[in-house]
Amino acid sequence: MEQKKPHIALVGNPNSGKSSLFNCLTGLNQQVGNFPGVTVDKKTGTAEFGSFRAELIDLPGSYSLYPKRLDEWVSYKVLIGEDKDIKADVVVAVADASNLKRNLLFCTQIIDLKVPVVVVLTMMDLARQKGIKIDIPTLERELGVPVVAVNPRKNKGIVELKRAISLTIQQAYKTPVRDFIDNKALAEAPIEEIKQHFPALSDYKAIHYLINHESFDLKAPMQDTIENIEARHQFNPTKTQAEEIVQRYSRIRQIMQQAVSEPDPLKKSIFTERLDNLLLHRRWGYLILLAVLFLLFQSVFWLAQYPMDWIDLGFSKINQTLSQALPDTRWTDLLLNGVIAGLSGIFVFVPQIMILFGLITLLEDSGYMARISFLSDRLMRSVGLNGKSVMPMISGFACAVPAIMSARNIENRKERLLTILITPLMSCSARLPVYTILIGLVIPQNYILGFMSLQGLVMMGLYLLGLVMALIVSYIAKWFIHIKEKSFFILELPTYRAPRWKNVIPTMISKAKIFVVDAGKIIMIISLVLWALSSFGPGNTMQEITAKYEQLKSQPGADVAKLDKAYHTEKLESSFAGIIGKSIEPAITPLGYDWKIGIALVTSFAAREVFVGTMATLYSVGDTDDDGLLLKEKMKAAVRPDGTPVFTLASGLSLLIFYVFAMQCMSTLAVVKRETRSWKWPAIQLVYMTGLAYLLSLLVYQLLK
Repeated sequence: MEQKKPHIALVGNPNSGKSSLFNCLTGLNQQVGNFPGVTVDKKTGTAEFGSFRAELIDLPGSYSLYPKRLDEWVSYKVLIGEDKDIKADVVVAVADASNLKRNLLFCTQIIDLKVPVVVVLTMMDLARQKGIKIDIPTLERELGVPVVAVNPRKNKGIVELKRAISLTIQQAYKTPVRDFIDNKALAEAPIEEIKQHFPALSDYKAIHYLINHESFDLKAPMQDTIENIEARHQFNPTKTQAEEIVQRYSRIRQIMQQAVSEPDPLKKSIFTERLDNLLLHRRWGYLILLAVLFLLFQSVFWLAQYPMDWIDLGFSKINQTLSQALPDTRWTDLLLNGVIAGLSGIFVFVPQIMILFGLITLLEDSGYMARISFLSDRLMRSVGLNGKSVMPMISGFACAVPAIMSARNIENRKERLLTILITPLMSCSARLPVYTILIGLVIPQNYILGFMSLQGLVMMGLYLLGLVMALIVSYIAKWFIHIKEKSFFILELPTYRAPRWKNVIPTMISKAKIFVVDAGKIIMIISLVLWALSSFGPGNTMQEITAKYEQLKSQPGADVAKLDKAYHTEKLESSFAGIIGKSIEPAITPLGYDWKIGIALVTSFAAREVFVGTMATLYSVGDTDDDGLLLKEKMKAAVRPDGTPVFTLASGLSLLIFYVFAMQCMSTLAVVKRETRSWKWPAIQLVYMTGLAYLLSLLVYQLLK
């Protein structure tokens, strides 16, 4: 028999601990891509199982074998054997021991498919806290498949699980020997006819051929044959499905009585319920949510202030030292004003990004994030969305690209499209560097009542402004999108638990790496391009300017320092970058911006965070006598030709408003096109968001100037 690498599929309900188990088994041997033909994340990895290695596939979470969402269809087709590219030799069905009754529904359906199955019980510690005791040998006997309890957080039970999987494979992929329920009795005659055409099918899989054959890759004659079988026997899919679920839960209740000991729910007040009475209160819940967001953004500013200043000062000292040590050549200029200026624009914001994502990870791990969805459902419905829209929107605070992809979980097409359209209005981490530099520039570092940072309050206000505008846009857009589908909001609220602190640091480091590598590449490339555009001009312009100032400096009594500054300013204005900035200056002057800001706006359409790198490059190229000044100090000292400062409260707030609303991310536009399969919706996003940014920035500047 030819040896091949076994393929193991991990399946289970959402929030059952499946991803933690996958990470524990595979470690760093993971890859993330897309399932063939659909935009659903595909996580694969390799793991050691004694004498052999196996390929693990982490399938999207599902509640049952009756799929509704796109990601559930992906899992369903793999389990039913209708996916051409992915064949699972063994299925590891993950079940939450603290919510076993609901999780067993999916497990027993998989068992009846007659595929090799190992059932894994997770959350055993939570089950014990609830007073739940599980007799694993009895459960194993009743299900007819191996059952293993694990704790991926503490690496417990992993050896036993690997042994169970190895044994299943060594026994020639042993399948369950009996049905969990009498599936044939659900539709005996049509099942028999289906099995005449597909002899290898189990009774339960034959039912799925009757219900979902239109979605299977079957030839037209066979599709017609199955349709005829359904019609001849008056097969009713809805009735069959309902009877199956009732029978499964009846049998699951019997097993629970034998294998599971639970405390009397009337005698025990569960901590989660008591906490939810407060956190999900119709009034106090919203106040607590605002307080959590307030503390989140205050902490981002307060904790990150010192490391950011150290990094900025460090790069400034490096620049100053190298400028004194290296000869004045074109390559030195490239190194100092292109490479180092670009690197400083990347690394200075790493502390804030790490802290923001660390705090968000704590909220997710504690179970509070799901409560935000529950709290927000009523508000979301009033603007055409539902509670499930909240998670993509919250994810949008990190990055719009994965947030838009996560909107696949929304079954209703109209609500999904509205969520995609408004998610880029959430202030993503790419805006954070822009907010930080501008708030530090124009908002004083004052404290209200001695502890509330004014800068932190402004930061929170910008995030809330994006959220409020998203709701307004959704309310307006819902009248123009004519898709009529019924909408339901069903959400499982996970149990509260202490955050896994060991997950926080790796997450922070991972997000910092993503920013430095992915965003950093763009920032560095644009910084180097900007240096070239800022250092060269059309024809002999630069040589003529150089000759002009050399002559002026040679005159008796010439103020060399003043002439040197004027020389670099004129060179920058006459460069290709200066020409671009000057050409769009008339359009942005009413917003309070000069031509340098105009260049930053143009480059920001590649990625918003490029703004800071652009300003660092422009102010480095345009100023040779900086005496080790920080970028913020250079920008604060910038003046217009008439001597007035460039960055005032009016122009700074106008620029902040522009970055809150403008669609300045090519990656987001690309993923919207992929998710909607049309250029229509990204084009609409680009137009409405840029128009909104321009009009509101114009209004703010004209009112405050």
